[in-house]
Amino acid sequence: MVRKMLNSVAFLAMVMIGGQHSGAQERPNILLILADDVGCETIGAYGGERWATPNIDALANDGMSFEYCFSMPVCHPSRICLLTGQYPFRLKSAWGTFPRSMEFNTLSRVLQSAGYCTAVAGKWQLGLLGKDLQQPARMGFEQWCTFGWHEGARYHDPMIYENGRLREDTAGGYGPDLYVDFLAQFMEQSRDVGKPFFAFYSMALCHDVTNDLPVQVPYPPEMDRWMNYGEMVESMDQMIGRMLVHLDRLRLRDNTIVVFTADNGTSVRSKLRHKPDGGYEMEQVFSIRHGQRVDGGKGTLLNTGTNVPLIVRWPGTVKPGTTSAALVDFSDFLPTFSGVSGASVGWKHDGISFLPSLRDPSISSRTAAFCEDAKGPAWVRTQTHKLYSDGRFLDVHDDVTERSPLRSIPVSAVQTHQLLSEFLASLNYRPANEQR
Repeated sequence: MVRKMLNSVAFLAMVMIGGQHSGAQERPNILLILADDVGCETIGAYGGERWATPNIDALANDGMSFEYCFSMPVCHPSRICLLTGQYPFRLKSAWGTFPRSMEFNTLSRVLQSAGYCTAVAGKWQLGLLGKDLQQPARMGFEQWCTFGWHEGARYHDPMIYENGRLREDTAGGYGPDLYVDFLAQFMEQSRDVGKPFFAFYSMALCHDVTNDLPVQVPYPPEMDRWMNYGEMVESMDQMIGRMLVHLDRLRLRDNTIVVFTADNGTSVRSKLRHKPDGGYEMEQVFSIRHGQRVDGGKGTLLNTGTNVPLIVRWPGTVKPGTTSAALVDFSDFLPTFSGVSGASVGWKHDGISFLPSLRDPSISSRTAAFCEDAKGPAWVRTQTHKLYSDGRFLDVHDDVTERSPLRSIPVSAVQTHQLLSEFLASLNYRPANEQR
């Protein structure tokens, strides 16, 4: 109760300092849900059959599902791309860091300047908060509740930094519950002061536990192992269901854009137990999609590593139950959300707004999507073809697993190859190992 009262006082103080923005209540709230290590094949709405995801499926039934949304193959590059609208190779950001010079050039800063209340909960990963407790505030988040990445547990008995302080009341708690509770309180506070909000639910789920702590994180109560991947998927769905219930309870459903996506594809393996010799018992992760086994592809540049779900519910704008074949990559969230807020972006970025696609699913503003491996190749692609920076050209419609690069360019693909070649050349891509 004391913590809740302190948060409310701090929140009201920030609102008074920030002032009111004209027309704030007319603009939609934004709830961005970013799952961790979740490819399309895990989700029922995308044909996944191995695990139950009823809440995500219901979100898809009420909104629009994109078939061709592409992240980076691992989490950190995806997150900095999402927040800045710039492709990761431009930022030269080392793993788990964020360039100090770019801290004012973030999506959260743009929305904050437009009069939105801003908060993030769950995974941070842009720095070790124990060494820099105010980094989220500098990047435009007025409130934050994030676990100590590579410092402590994220799930059971979690180590959580909240608004610049280490919480001391998490014993016996389940991290995902605490992140949802935090954002629910934030959304209620925003509603009560009459301002739109940007709530970034950066989920811990479905990433397994970290492996570099001197004392291993606890197992769930009454279990002799950590949650397996399937249990995490179902917990993820339950947490998303709770978030949606809170929106309904607060009567915010009709004026809130809900976006669900993921930072990269499904894990290849997941930790189950800590063995006495210091190693781990692992499980191989696979899904069933449309009756076919799909192995996890995180860390690869294949579809299974980079093609992630994107579901958008926007009552009154997005037609329920629709599907879009529009291309989207992770640089596009910045201009899309800035367009929703009416704010302008004050720096050069790579994103292209997919707002037109939300109004008409047949529209695709982007002609090619981009993805990179931080230490090596990159690709650009359309819905059907992919061109790598090393020259490989593939028909990924017929060769999804990329076993057979095209030795010659078919007449039917000459125009596509030219488009992709020109787009790749315009980026002047150089992998991190060539930038030093």
